Amino acid sequence: MTTIRPRALRLPTPGCYADPHRSGAEPEDVFDGMTEHLFYSLGKLAPTATRHDLYVALSYAVRDRLMTRYLAGLEALRATPARVVAYLSAEFLIGPQLGNNLLMLGIQDSAAAALRRFGIEDINQILDVEEEPGLGNGGLGRLAACFLESLASLEIPASGYGIRYEFGIFDQLIRDGWQVEITDKWLKAGWPWELPQPDQACFVGFGGRTETYRDTHGDQRVRWIPAEHAIGIPHDVPVLGYRVNTCNRLRLWRADATESFDFYAFNIGDYYGAVEEKVGSETLSKVLYPNDGTDEGRRLRLKQQHFFVSCSLQDMIRSLEGRGLPLEEFPDHWAVQLNDTHPSIAVAELMRLLIDEKQLEWDTAWDITRRSLSYTNHTLLPEALEKWGVDLFGSLLPRHLELIYEINRRFLQQVRIRYPGNEGVLARMSIIDEQGGKAVRMANLATVGSHHVNGVAALHSRLVTTDLFPEFAAFWPEKFTNVTNGVTPRRWMALANPQLAALLDEAIGEGWVKDLEQLRQLESYAGDSAFLERWETTKLAVKTQLSHYIHRHNGVLVDPSSLFDVQVKRIHEYKRQHLNALQVIAQYLRIKNGEGDDLPPRTVIFGGKAAPGYYMAKLIIRFLNGIADTINADPDMDGRLRVIFLADYNVKLGERVYPASDLSEQISTAGKEASGTGNMKFAMNGALTIGTLDGANVEIREQVGEDNFFLFGKTTEEINALHRTGYRPWELIGSMPELAEVLRLVEQGHFSNGDGELFRPLLENLTGRDPFFVLADFNDYLRAQAAVGKAWVDRPRWNRMSLLNTARTGFFSSDRSIREYAEKIWQVTPYPVAITCEIEDDPD
Repeated sequence: MTTIRPRALRLPTPGCYADPHRSGAEPEDVFDGMTEHLFYSLGKLAPTATRHDLYVALSYAVRDRLMTRYLAGLEALRATPARVVAYLSAEFLIGPQLGNNLLMLGIQDSAAAALRRFGIEDINQILDVEEEPGLGNGGLGRLAACFLESLASLEIPASGYGIRYEFGIFDQLIRDGWQVEITDKWLKAGWPWELPQPDQACFVGFGGRTETYRDTHGDQRVRWIPAEHAIGIPHDVPVLGYRVNTCNRLRLWRADATESFDFYAFNIGDYYGAVEEKVGSETLSKVLYPNDGTDEGRRLRLKQQHFFVSCSLQDMIRSLEGRGLPLEEFPDHWAVQLNDTHPSIAVAELMRLLIDEKQLEWDTAWDITRRSLSYTNHTLLPEALEKWGVDLFGSLLPRHLELIYEINRRFLQQVRIRYPGNEGVLARMSIIDEQGGKAVRMANLATVGSHHVNGVAALHSRLVTTDLFPEFAAFWPEKFTNVTNGVTPRRWMALANPQLAALLDEAIGEGWVKDLEQLRQLESYAGDSAFLERWETTKLAVKTQLSHYIHRHNGVLVDPSSLFDVQVKRIHEYKRQHLNALQVIAQYLRIKNGEGDDLPPRTVIFGGKAAPGYYMAKLIIRFLNGIADTINADPDMDGRLRVIFLADYNVKLGERVYPASDLSEQISTAGKEASGTGNMKFAMNGALTIGTLDGANVEIREQVGEDNFFLFGKTTEEINALHRTGYRPWELIGSMPELAEVLRLVEQGHFSNGDGELFRPLLENLTGRDPFFVLADFNDYLRAQAAVGKAWVDRPRWNRMSLLNTARTGFFSSDRSIREYAEKIWQVTPYPVAITCEIEDDPD
C-alpha cells in the first residue's frame, strides 16, 4: 500500500505541510472539495444547493488550495527572516476574488468541469454571484490591489494593511437622472475569503491626556492616558501570485469595543447606554470615507486613519518580538509604504510606540522611523492634501501632537541652518500650517518622516518637485523619485478579456501574462491583414457582450459595430466629463443640422460615482443623463449616436467595459491628474486614447507612438500661463460659434425637459470661472474627435493602431512598477517558496 506523506522542502526555502486531498487541480479534486464544503461547511446537499451555495463551496475549495502556499510563506519567513513590504492604504479595491484565484491557480477549466456536474453549464453564472468587496473607491484602491498581486506574482513577501469596512462607499442608483446613494451591504451574505485572527487583536487609544513621569533609570518620560479604546481584530485575505507558491496577505482591521455590553446600564433601563461603547467603537470600521463635511465626520476620518495605522505598526513590532529580533532591526525587516497621506500618521505613531511603549531614545527611534517609511504622493490638488486642525488633532491624539511639534521643531532647526532668515521657506516647509487656524499638514509630515517620496508618473513627479514641494526637493533632492503606476495584466487582460488572451496565446505564446514586454512580438502582425481582421472580430465579440449588458440594465439597444467611446472614472470637474458632454452635444447638433455625414456611428459610454457631498459632480451626472435621455429618444439619432451612463461603476463592471472599448477618454486638465490607471487598462485591451498631456498619458503616448494617440489640449505650461495672465472664459464664446450654440441649447433646457434653471450652476461655472479650462480646450478637442472619426472609418488603419497600442503597453504592467519600488525604495528581493509532497511506501 502506498501513502502520501506531505513534506515541506527545506531547500531552497522552508515550506509547510500540505494536505494532498485539498490541493489537487483536477476536476474530480475540485468537485470533491465542493461536495465536502457543501455538506460540512454549509450543511447543504447538492440537489438543494443554490447558486450562492455553489459559489461559497467553490470559494472554500479554492481557498483550501491557497492555504498550503499561505502557510508555507509564513513558516519560511519565521525560519529565514527577510525584509517584508508593508503596504498601508485606506483603500484596497481588490474586486471579486473567485475568478482571479482560479486564474492564479490555473484551475479555471477544472472548476468549470466540476460545476457542470452540479448542473451549471456556464461558470460565469457562479462568478456573477460574488459581491464586489466594498474596500475601496477609485484609482488609489485599485492601484493598491494591483500592487499586492504583483508583489505576490514576483515572489516578494508583503502584507497589505487596511480597514475591513462593513459598508463600502455606496451603491449608486440613477433616479430621474440623479445619483442616489444606497448602503453597500457587501458583507450581508458573508465573505469566504477572509480568515479572522482574534488572537492577534490590538488595542488603540483616542483622546485623554498625557503626563510626565520618571522611569526606573530616573529619566523623564511621557505616558499617554487615552479616554477611550478600541480593539482591532485582524481579518486576513490571502493574495496569491500567478502560478507561483507565494501567497501574501491583506490584513484588514475590524474595530470592536473593549467592553461590548454594560449589564448595569441595561438593568437600570439605559438600553442604548448598555451598547453605546460597542456602537461607538465599531463605527471606526463601518464606512469607507465618511462624509468629512461635518466636525464629527472629520473626527471619524482621523480616528479611522489612526486606528488602522496603529494596529498595523503594533502588528509589525509584535512580529519582530515574536521571532526574538531586536527593535533596532525594524527597518531591516519592514519596508513600510504609505499610500498617499491617509496613513501618514504612521510617522508620529511609530515614534510614540518606540519612545513611549518601548522606551527607546529619540535619536534611535527617529532613525528607525526614517529608515522604515516611504511615502507615495497621489495628488497635486490642494484640497486632497490632508490637513487636520490642531484643536481636533490634539483632542483626539494629544501625544501625537506633542511628538509632531517636536519633530517639526528639530526639522525647522535644520531648515534655518540652510535658509537663515528666510521665514517664507520656513512657513512653507513647516509641518504646522500657521495660516488661519493652525493645522497639521499630513503631506509635510510624511515627507519629513520618510526616506523616499515618489510621484506616480513622470510628469506628476516633476510637478511634485517644481510646484508642490519645491523647497523639500531642493532640501532633500535624493529623497524624491518617480515610479510610474502600472496595472496587473492578469486581471485586466487574462481574466477580463479571455477572447483577446486566447488570441495572444496563439500568436505569441503564453509568456506575456508574466512578462508583458513580450507583447512587443505582436508588432510583427501589424501588417498582416488576416490577423488584423481576427483582431477586429475578437474586439467585436466583446463589444457584443457589453451591448447585451447595456440592453439589460439601461434598456437601450446599441450597435456593437459602432465606435465605443468610453469615459469611466470618478466624477470630478478636473476629469472633465462635462467637456466630453459638450462635444457630444456638438455632434448631436451637427447631425440635427444635416452636417454629420462624415460622423461615424458612435456609442458614448460614461460611468463613475460622485462624492455624496460634491454638488457640481452630481450635477454633471444629471447633465450626462439628461443628454442621454434626449439623444436616445430622438429618432434622428438612430444608428448615428447613442449615449449611455452605466450606474454603479466598479471592478466587476470595469472587467466588461475595458475590453469592449474602442476609444479611451483621458481628457483631464493638464497638470491635475497624478497618473491614472484606467488609461493603461484601456490601452492594454487595444483602445486608442484621446487625451491631454496629463498624468501617465504622457508616457502612454511615448510608448505607443504619437501616430497612435489622439492628442489635444493646452499643456501644463500653457495652463499656468493662463493663470498668470488672467483667464476670461466668457471672452472665448464670441469667437467659437459651435460652442455658443451648444451652450445656448443647454441654457434653453433642451436636455432638462425645458427647465432652463437646472443646469444654470454648471453653465455659470463654465462661462464665469471655468476653473479647469473646459472652454479653452473645446475647439482643439473637437479637432481631435474629428481625427478619431477619420481613423475609425479606415478599418485596416484603426485595427493596426489598436494592435500597436496593446503591443506597446508592456511598460504599464504593475510588475514593472513593483520592480522599481523594490530596487529604488524598498531594497527587497524575491523570496521563492518551494513546496513538495514526498511519496513513501507504507510497510504495512
